[in-house]
Amino acid sequence: MLRDEIITLFGGSGFIGRYAVRALVKAGYRVRVATRLPHVAHELKPIGTVGQIQLVQANVRNPASIARALEGASGVVNLTGILAESGRQTFRSIQAQGAANIAEAAKAAGITRMVHISAIGADADSKSVYARTKAEGEAAVMKAVPTATIFRPSIVFGAEDSFFNRFAQMALYTPALPLIGGGKTLFQPVWAGNVGDAVLAALENPAAQGTLYELGGPNTYSFKELMEFMLATIQRPRFLVPLPWFAAYTIGFAGEIGGSIPFVPTVLTRDQVTLLKSDNVVSEGAKTLADLGIEGDTVEAIVPTYLYRFRRGGQFAAAE
Repeated sequence: MLRDEIITLFGGSGFIGRYAVRALVKAGYRVRVATRLPHVAHELKPIGTVGQIQLVQANVRNPASIARALEGASGVVNLTGILAESGRQTFRSIQAQGAANIAEAAKAAGITRMVHISAIGADADSKSVYARTKAEGEAAVMKAVPTATIFRPSIVFGAEDSFFNRFAQMALYTPALPLIGGGKTLFQPVWAGNVGDAVLAALENPAAQGTLYELGGPNTYSFKELMEFMLATIQRPRFLVPLPWFAAYTIGFAGEIGGSIPFVPTVLTRDQVTLLKSDNVVSEGAKTLADLGIEGDTVEAIVPTYLYRFRRGGQFAAAE
């Protein structure tokens, strides 16, 4: 049965957004997906019943479009974020000012139920622009909407992720993969489905209001261990070559130059290399998925369900 409530999701057509949409639709909410390009997000509509999912055009750099997207909504979720800058899509315009624009519009609309997706490592004093603007976005949200819930996930994995899929794709064409900084950086990957469930739980649980959660999966891995697992999963042995930090920065600079060319994806940036110098795990004493009543799914349980397509023979490849 549909609820007579509308939840607006900014960035709802993105990777994590699709899982949040599914969780909200399953719970009976009417979902309004605010996206820059609604004409390319029609695959979301079949997730719900007829009329349950509405696509609207909005740009977080445009306050007027944000206000329109929030009309009649009882809750708002901000999932917008970028991993590399491109044109007017900068860290500051999206992750700092964009977050502020959404929060201020929510305040003006009288909306007190808000979920804001940040990232583990958000720090106003970080050397990484990505991490600094994530922290600025958090501060802006809490200033405008003190009852907002802040989520800081570790790297998020799922069928459409840009982590396991990216390195598996690289493994198809190269005999070796780089271990930036020796591959010692620690991660606590969290499944996108668990993040979607967390969004729903935060909107429905008053105790989550005004609270910061760090979202990580059940296990912690080094970057090297994740690469070893990925290669074993796709059954393609490759050399893992340690890459010193100075060499990684050089490749990151080249990646930025390449990414400035139209239609060429940015593989690595110097800012991403800086982020890799710090472990990406849940802090001791932080509130987590467990505090929302969610048991995290493991990398081992989920990743093979979508990486099989990189094996020789795909889904028909014999299990090892």
